[in-house]
Amino acid sequence: MSIRNDALAGKKTRLLRACAKNESITVEALMAGVAGGTIAVPRNIHHDFPGVMAIGKGTRTKVNANIGSSKDISNLDEELEKLKTAVDAGTDTIMDLSMGGDLDAVRRGILAQCPVPLGTVPIYQAVAETVDRQGRDLVDVTVDHIFKTIEKQAMDGVDFMTIHCGITRDLQERLLRQKRIMGVVSRGGSFLLEWMSYHKKENPLYEHFDDLLAILKEHEVTLSLGDGIRPGCLADATDRSQVGELIHLGELTERAWAAGVQVIIEGPGHMPMDQIAANVLLQKKMCKGAPFYVLGPLVTDIAPGYDHITGAIGGAIAAAAGADYLCYVTPAEHLKLPNIDDVHEGVIASRIAAHAADIVKELPGAIDRDNKMAVKRNRLDWKGQIDLSIDPAKAARFREEGLSDKGPTCSMCGSYCAIQVFNRSQHNLEKELDNGGCNRSSR
Repeated sequence: MSIRNDALAGKKTRLLRACAKNESITVEALMAGVAGGTIAVPRNIHHDFPGVMAIGKGTRTKVNANIGSSKDISNLDEELEKLKTAVDAGTDTIMDLSMGGDLDAVRRGILAQCPVPLGTVPIYQAVAETVDRQGRDLVDVTVDHIFKTIEKQAMDGVDFMTIHCGITRDLQERLLRQKRIMGVVSRGGSFLLEWMSYHKKENPLYEHFDDLLAILKEHEVTLSLGDGIRPGCLADATDRSQVGELIHLGELTERAWAAGVQVIIEGPGHMPMDQIAANVLLQKKMCKGAPFYVLGPLVTDIAPGYDHITGAIGGAIAAAAGADYLCYVTPAEHLKLPNIDDVHEGVIASRIAAHAADIVKELPGAIDRDNKMAVKRNRLDWKGQIDLSIDPAKAARFREEGLSDKGPTCSMCGSYCAIQVFNRSQHNLEKELDNGGCNRSSR
């Protein structure tokens, strides 16, 4: 059995009941979504964490934070600090994208302290071990090594895996005929394309898809179907290659569901704002409503250092249009490995986008906190405002910096505070009306 099979069989397991409670939905609604494939519950049988959660239709828009070492910078303690920072900032999941150092030690160290679902991209480890540890070329990665890496990570407790199964030899030829400005920007996608070109063989993750599903089902790993041909710039968005891969992902989704494996679909990438809603609709149609996990989308290519903002803009539009899951983008995107401050900023920006979209989706209770904030602001209740803030520490710091005497207003308006002026005017009007109305001389 699996989580999906339990839902199909109508078994109200302890896990499904706990998940429904955490999501504030009925267990029947949760099970219907899991059975229909519109909801995924990422939880490996080997990873015990308290906050089992769901991604998909009818649930709160979720946020993922990427951490992980690189070939140039590998420090487990720093990655654990990033993990804590991301969790404290409110991320719903973590992905370990490590490609440097002792990858097993880094992943297991993160897993041991990770209180939320953890995802990985197994092809990263297979390539890094072949190139850095064995001193060989990435095309020397064997199919056996790839699948043993997937199995090892599954046994360790990884809850969901990004696996680029939709790239095929046919799509590779299409890419050659259809020129792009940026080509392929997915690391996993580029690794597989080079491997396929060198060996003149089909993508092993596509060719041996049934073997992959058997491993994932055994350990209850949710399959996050990676978009290896996603656009890396606005000019390449929504082209034939991107859509061709999405068609494959839709076909693979149904095969995974039939095997009892839960599925999430990954999406673009870089994309103009006016194409985002259409892409969400396209994914939902092609993949029968499977949860949609968007990487941004970034709505402009010219904001290095501020891509947490470009990603939040795109993420809000995507989620409002029906996307279910946002991968954060940090200010360091395109420039460097993110540090702890970058991780915090990235999570907060994506959480803002997700919450704004949940209001548009009319998710029950989504706007309640905003309404409470409005009441606190009208009362100039600064502590109440800080407590309701998405980032209370920053709000408190700004409030502290704003006034030396900590008066009732802020340093922006001071005694000219619109709220105070308006409330005073209304109070005076009430007094006037209570005293028998106004006496206005005629002109």
